[in-house]
Amino acid sequence: MSGRRAGAISLRILQQFRHDRRTLMLLFGAPIILLGLFYFLTGGGSSLPAVDVVNLDRGPLGAALATDLAQSTEISISRTTEARAASDLSADTVAAYVILPADLSTRARSGVIAPTVHLEGTQPALTQPVLLALDQSVTRASRNLAAAEGVRVPVLEPSLDYLHGGPGLDTLDYFGGAFIGLVVFLLVFVVTIIAFLRERSQGTLERLMASPLRRADIVVGYIGGFMVVAAVQAVEVVVFTLYALHVHNQGNVALIVLLTLLMTLVAVNLGIFLSMFATTEFQAVQFIPLAIVPQVLLSGIVFPVATEPGWLQVVSRLLPLTYGVDGLRDVMLKGNGLTSGPLLLDIAVVVAFAVALIAAATATLRRSAS
Repeated sequence: MSGRRAGAISLRILQQFRHDRRTLMLLFGAPIILLGLFYFLTGGGSSLPAVDVVNLDRGPLGAALATDLAQSTEISISRTTEARAASDLSADTVAAYVILPADLSTRARSGVIAPTVHLEGTQPALTQPVLLALDQSVTRASRNLAAAEGVRVPVLEPSLDYLHGGPGLDTLDYFGGAFIGLVVFLLVFVVTIIAFLRERSQGTLERLMASPLRRADIVVGYIGGFMVVAAVQAVEVVVFTLYALHVHNQGNVALIVLLTLLMTLVAVNLGIFLSMFATTEFQAVQFIPLAIVPQVLLSGIVFPVATEPGWLQVVSRLLPLTYGVDGLRDVMLKGNGLTSGPLLLDIAVVVAFAVALIAAATATLRRSAS
């Protein structure tokens, strides 16, 4: 082996990297961006789940427990009435509400603390901090009560009520809808960006642009071709998820297919648009950690949007995958239909993203041909 020759090859590789700014940005910039997102999503200034507390107890324990919950580092509470708390939970503005019943202090003296916890239920990541905060507060308040009154330390026996979902669902049931959207979105994007890049690199697109065909014909034609394949894949994923894996679904299967098809339309046009900024398949693949991974982290698939820092919640609401995941969860876990305002909003926003990306793809197509 010749060390000089091996060194010359290494030097050539380094020189190629030096002239490829996009690859350098991916190698040194993407890790900072992604690790920074992990930091903010896992506690670096993240928001706490919102919880309403309804204190009906007139004894000392109710007031002590409500005060202790207000100081919790796991949740952010608001004291309100039972009617308002139920309204907040239905409107999805809180993760749960806790009722401290009128006989709370009385029953605690007999050894049991039995609050009622009403949970929204579609995201386990929001349920866990609520129950943890309640357990911690009850432990502190019950010990103080036992010490002050000379009784045994009462045990926590909460009554849990789920607005959606419940203990009968497993992890796949909760994340099934989100995974349908993610799998279809990711695979369609990858296939489209590489396939469209090949059309350009082989000169097919340039020959079409030189023909009498209108640009609109070319764009719609490409979208139609990619969408046929993507639609078959989307239906396959939905059918396999619901009928082979038996993932929980309370809603209309047609709505699940509709939302999945809309997500494929967004992915196809995003792939066409971004392919205009790549000259090789290697550069096209580089868009995955830049355009897809941040959406996975911020769309609510792994980390609930409600617990993100405020500025990241704004970013999340600018991403199409966020609305696709919300819509699929609304249908599959909540059983919402087209009469549901939030679901209609999700569908409308995904359609708007698709239209905007079609316009962007058309604009970059003109620029590419000029």
